Amino acid sequence: MIVAAYQGFSPEGNIESALAKVDKTLAKAADKNVEMVVFPELYFPGYNQMKSHHSVAQKQGESWEIQLSLLAKKHGCGLTLGWAEREGDSIYNSASTFDRTGKKLAHFRKIQLWGAIEQSIFNFGDSYVTFELAGIKTGLLICYDVEFPQHVLALAKMGVQLILVPTANPEKFSVVCDTLVPARASENALTIVYANYCGSENGLSFCGKSTIVGPDAKPLASAGSNEENLLIANLNSLNKIEKTLLSTQLADFRKVITK
Repeated sequence: MIVAAYQGFSPEGNIESALAKVDKTLAKAADKNVEMVVFPELYFPGYNQMKSHHSVAQKQGESWEIQLSLLAKKHGCGLTLGWAEREGDSIYNSASTFDRTGKKLAHFRKIQLWGAIEQSIFNFGDSYVTFELAGIKTGLLICYDVEFPQHVLALAKMGVQLILVPTANPEKFSVVCDTLVPARASENALTIVYANYCGSENGLSFCGKSTIVGPDAKPLASAGSNEENLLIANLNSLNKIEKTLLSTQLADFRKVITK
C-alpha cells in the first residue's frame, strides 16, 4: 500500500482555496497510486483561526464532508483531513477519513487539547477509532495525541499497525517530528504518517518536518521545514526490515507492583 502526507501552508480560513488544494493534491497522489493522503490538523478552516472556529464549524455530513467525499471518489484516492466540527453547542478538533470510493471510514475527535486556547474553544474527544485500510488495521490521532505513549500503546494493543496523524506542530517543537514520532513508532513496532503545516498563520510559525516513519523508527519519507511537499511512501518496503530488530516491548513489558 502507498500512503502520503501533504505538508503545506494554511488556507487561512479560505475554504474554497482549501478545497482546490485538496483537489490538486489528490490528483497528484492518484497518479502515484496512493491509497491515502493525510492533510494537516484543522485544515478546514486553518489551525490558527481561533476566533472563527466556533462560528464556521460544521456538523458531520454537511458540506465539508460531502465535498471531501466527492473529491476522494473523483480521484480514486483516499484522504484524512482535520476540521472544526460542531455537535449541538460543542465544538471538536476532529478528523475524518474517506476511502478511494468516497466512503467515510472513520471520524475522530482530538483527545489531548493543547494549551489554554485550544481548551477554551474545543471539547475533549474521549474515544479511539480504528478501521481497515487495504487490509491494515489503522487508527487516527491528532497532533498532541501522538506525543503520549499511552495513546499509541492503546492503539497498538488494539492491533493497529498504522496511525494517521494530522498535526499543526509549531516551529519551536520540532523535537516532536525528529524524536517523539519515531520513538512512538519504534516502541510499538508500527508506522506513523504525520502531516504538518509549513510557513506561518496569524503570527504562528509551523516547523514543517512532516514525516512517514516505519516501525524501525526510520523515515520512509520526510520533508524540510519551509516547503510545500507531498511525501509518498510504499509500505511494502517495510517487508524488507529485519524483524529481529523491531521492538518487542508489547510482549516483554513486566508490570511492577509497588509495595
